[in-house]
Amino acid sequence: MSGFSLDFNNTLQGDIKDGVYEVVIDHITEDTTPSGAEFANVQMTIRNDLDQPHKNQKIWERIFKAKATGKYNMLMFNTIGKAAGLQAGKVYNSFEELLEDFRGKPVQVLVKNETSEYNGNTYENLNVKQWKPTSFPEVQHQWKQSNDQSNNSNSMNNTPTISDDDMPF
Repeated sequence: MSGFSLDFNNTLQGDIKDGVYEVVIDHITEDTTPSGAEFANVQMTIRNDLDQPHKNQKIWERIFKAKATGKYNMLMFNTIGKAAGLQAGKVYNSFEELLEDFRGKPVQVLVKNETSEYNGNTYENLNVKQWKPTSFPEVQHQWKQSNDQSNNSNSMNNTPTISDDDMPF
């Protein structure tokens, strides 16, 4: 292969800096740490339809169950739900149904890089400090197609779809 060059204006932007970002909630799933602590994992993507740094990068926020009760503090879900524009007072038939209602909702988050210590180890974390309604409710974010989506859309012929974005050059 010949005839190609590197473009250093087209690189990853690195770690997400402290600041306010317009994001879309990808999904919220339940998970467990290796030590057994249960949590809801909120995955967000920084919107690419707005002029802001770190477009398409991911932000995660964990909401842990209380050790004493084994239940979530609904204050966090209420806060995120209000910012996401969910319907106040809506009755959900299951926790999974509530989590699904967050999918695809735009919100504005304030994030800060912080150092924490746990069991004698020091960690650098990007933490969501504030949730607000989006300033731009008309979402035009362009999602990159994941391998799962490719496989589902091509399940009949098992031929993967490869775009220019998938190529390293």
